Amino acid sequence: MGNGNASFFLYICHPHHNMRKGVVEEVKRQLWLALPLSTVAFLQYSVQTISIMFVGHLGTLPLSGASMATSFASVTGFTLLTGLAGALDTFCGQSNGAGHYQMLGLHLQRSMLVVSLGSVLVSLIWFNTGPILILMRQDKAIANQAGSYSRCLIPSLFAHGLLQCIMKFLQTQSIVFAMLITSAIAALLHILLCWILVFKTPLGTIGAAISNSVCYCLNLVFISLYLKYSCSCCRHSWTGFSKNSLQLKGLFSFLKLAVPSALMLCLKIWTFELIVLLSGLLPNPALETSVLSICLNTFTLAWMIPFGFSAASSTRVSNELGGGNPEAARVAVGVVLLMVSMEGVLLGSSMIVLRKVWSRIYSNDKQVMRDVAGATPILAVSCFLDAIQSALSGIASGCGWQQIGAYINLASFYIVGVPCSVLLAFLAHMNAKGLWLGIISAFLVQITFYTIITIRTNWDQQTIIAQTRVLQPQPEPDPDPEPPKTESQV
Repeated sequence: MGNGNASFFLYICHPHHNMRKGVVEEVKRQLWLALPLSTVAFLQYSVQTISIMFVGHLGTLPLSGASMATSFASVTGFTLLTGLAGALDTFCGQSNGAGHYQMLGLHLQRSMLVVSLGSVLVSLIWFNTGPILILMRQDKAIANQAGSYSRCLIPSLFAHGLLQCIMKFLQTQSIVFAMLITSAIAALLHILLCWILVFKTPLGTIGAAISNSVCYCLNLVFISLYLKYSCSCCRHSWTGFSKNSLQLKGLFSFLKLAVPSALMLCLKIWTFELIVLLSGLLPNPALETSVLSICLNTFTLAWMIPFGFSAASSTRVSNELGGGNPEAARVAVGVVLLMVSMEGVLLGSSMIVLRKVWSRIYSNDKQVMRDVAGATPILAVSCFLDAIQSALSGIASGCGWQQIGAYINLASFYIVGVPCSVLLAFLAHMNAKGLWLGIISAFLVQITFYTIITIRTNWDQQTIIAQTRVLQPQPEPDPDPEPPKTESQV
C-alpha cells in the first residue's frame, strides 16, 4: 500500500516529463466520455420532470399524486435497478481492458437477469403503492392518485432496468454517442406523446405515466437495435445470448458486487428523500419544504455534470486495471480529480453569483426567494463536495470496491449526516439550512474515507486483482481477435 497519487502532479508540473502527453490524452478520453454521459443523465432525468410539468396543469391533486408516485418510484425502483447494474462498471470495464471481449456479453446477460428479477419484486410494491402510502398515513386522495400513476409506470421499471444494463455495457467500451442519440429521441417523443395523452385524451394524469413507460420502452428498443446491428463497435463483445450466463457461480459472483453497488447508490439517494420528509416537521413546513425542494432540484441538475465524470473515471480506471496498466490507472485518477475540482469551483461560483436570478425562476414569493438565495452558498459548497465524492465513487466502482463504498456511505449518511441534520435543524434551529449542512457533513466524511483509501492504494496490486477477476472460464475464443473499435475510431 501507499505508492500514492502525488506523482500525478509531478507529471503535469514538469515541462519535460514524457507523462505530460499521457495526461493530455487522458483528459481528452475522459471528456469524450463525461460530456455525452452527463447529457444522457440529464435527458433521462427530464423524462420524469416533463411528466410532472404536464400533470401540473391538471390541478393540485393530480400534481401531488404524480409527484409522490415519482418520488416513491425513484426510491423503491429506479435507483435500486441502476445500482444493481452498476456492477458492470467493474466486470465489463476490467474485461474490456483485459481484451476478454466476449466476457462483456456474458456479464451483460447476467446483469439483465438479476435486474429483471429485481423488477418483478419491485413491480409488486408499485402495484400496491396506494395502500402502502395510506399505511404511511399519507392523504388518501393523493395516495390513490399516486397508486394509479405507479401502476402505469410498471412497464417503465422493466425497461429502465434493462436499459441501464445495456448503457453500462456500452459505456465501459467508450461507446457513448449511441445512447446520447437514443435518449434524445426518446425524450423528444415523450414531450409529444405526453401532451397528446394528457390533454387530448381522457387519460389525464395516467397518460403521463403511460407516456413515460412507452418512451422508456422505445429507448430500450432503439439501443437494443444498435447493439444487435452495430457491426463495428459491438461485434466482439456481443455475440448473442449464451447459456454460460446462467451458471450459478457466475451469477453469485455478479451479485457479490451488484448488491453493494445498489447499496452505495441507494443509501445516498434515500438520505435526500429522508431530508425532504424531515423538512415537513419544521416550523412553517410549507416554506421550509419549498426552499428545500428548490435546493434539491438545483442540486440534482448540478449533479448531472459530476455524474458524467464519475462514469468516465470508472470506465478509464477499470479499463486500465484490466489491461495491466497501473500507471495509466493512476493518471486517470489524478485527471478526473483535477477536472471535477475545477468544475466544482466554476459551478459553485456561478451559483453564488446568480443566486438571486435563480431563485426567481422557481418562485415569486419574496420569502422563498430570500431563503433560497441565502441557502445558495451552502448549496454551492455541497455541489463542489459532491463532485469530488462522485469522482471518488466512480474510481471505487472501477476498482471493484463497491462493498467498501457501501460501508462508507452507510457511515457517512446515517451515522454522521442524518444525525447532524436533525441536530442542526431542530436543536440549533437552523431549519432547512441545518438539514442541508448535515448533508455537507456526510460528504466531508465520504471524501475523507475515499481519499485515504485512494491515496494508499497500491495500483500494481489492484492490477493483479483486476486481472484475477477477469481470468475466469472463458467462452470459445473469437476467430477474429481484432479488438473492437470505439466510436472515436469508427
